[in-house]
Amino acid sequence: MRIAVKVGTSTLCDRGVPSLERMGEIAAFLQEIHRENELILVSSGAVAAGHSVVPSLSNKKTPERQALAAVGQAVLMNIYADLFKPYHINVAQILIAKDDFENFSHSENAKIALNTLLAHRILPIINENDTVALDELLRGDNDQLSAKVAYFFDADLLIILTDVDGYYDANPHSDPNAKIIPLVGAIPQEALEGGATPSGEFATGGIVTKLKAADYLLQRGKKMFLSSGFDLSHARSFLRTGVYEKGTLFCQK
Repeated sequence: MRIAVKVGTSTLCDRGVPSLERMGEIAAFLQEIHRENELILVSSGAVAAGHSVVPSLSNKKTPERQALAAVGQAVLMNIYADLFKPYHINVAQILIAKDDFENFSHSENAKIALNTLLAHRILPIINENDTVALDELLRGDNDQLSAKVAYFFDADLLIILTDVDGYYDANPHSDPNAKIIPLVGAIPQEALEGGATPSGEFATGGIVTKLKAADYLLQRGKKMFLSSGFDLSHARSFLRTGVYEKGTLFCQK
């Protein structure tokens, strides 16, 4: 089975700085998947990682945000390389933009490289090419990028680990009676039309970008599971048994 996992900035970072403890827990979870499956990781967090070592650059100015992303990619990959080393998993970086999927030769070349990495049990870590893809850098489309990765690179499932437990029937921050919807087969258009609602200074996505990612995959017969990146027991249970107390499976019924 080929599984793509996307992890957002709000999950990887604590107070704008990469959390080694949390990233270590995620790496332990990912190596469990890697044992019996082909694994693709889509990781955010480059801007925050860059700012953690070059705080003089501003997160608010686009050119400096580009520079932070460039610095942070190296920082992020070094962290991942160290975290996966005890599991004897080599990692590789692939920087890609949404436009690359609209260019046949670009997408095919990326697919060939990715398939070669997977054949040699190397973990591809994909992130936005933020130094050139300004639209993604400013609007935060790593969720939708991960959906395209899952589709174009033939993943059977996309798992998005985030700072919410699943897709709720109301805003859980303002409605104490909000409940998680465990299974979604179609997403109403009005739910896809809201703006991004990021959590944290360096996060740029939100629930709407995740719904758009799910909608993209649903329309193409693919599955997506939305779950907490802070309590990985639910994602583990889903992968092991198909049963989960929290989380939302987006799947055609």
